[in-house]
Amino acid sequence: MPRLQGIHANLVDRLEEAKQQGWLGEVAAIETTLAAAAQKLEAMRTARSATIHFGMSDLRASTGRSSQG
Repeated sequence: MPRLQGIHANLVDRLEEAKQQGWLGEVAAIETTLAAAAQKLEAMRTARSATIHFGMSDLRASTGRSSQG
């Protein structure tokens, strides 16, 4: 995630330079890449806070064992 944040920051800088230089094709390409990076960062933030269920069943019931004494 920190690496992608660095890439995003670099893209913002490159976008500003491209706008100043009038590089319209470069502006469009950077905006597309910047949007994708922002979307990926948001997905990573959301995934960090989500609970993951691996679908593993309770094996104690199928083996006849229990956690009680």
